[in-house]
Amino acid sequence: MKTLNQLSWWLLVIGGLNWGLVGLNASWNVVHMLLGTWSTVEMLVYVLVGLSALYQAALQLGLMKK
Repeated sequence: MKTLNQLSWWLLVIGGLNWGLVGLNASWNVVHMLLGTWSTVEMLVYVLVGLSALYQAALQLGLMKK
């Protein structure tokens, strides 16, 4: 579980930074810049970031054990 916790934490940080850049300037979407031609992979990255957020929220709320 430690590896899953670390992976989800990093995905959450990377996703948050990406959304921060999007908020500053819509053309600064790093995920789209790197994976724009692979829309399915880009969508998968967003889904993984979302799942990571749910996982980390569940950990913080005590719904899951580390």
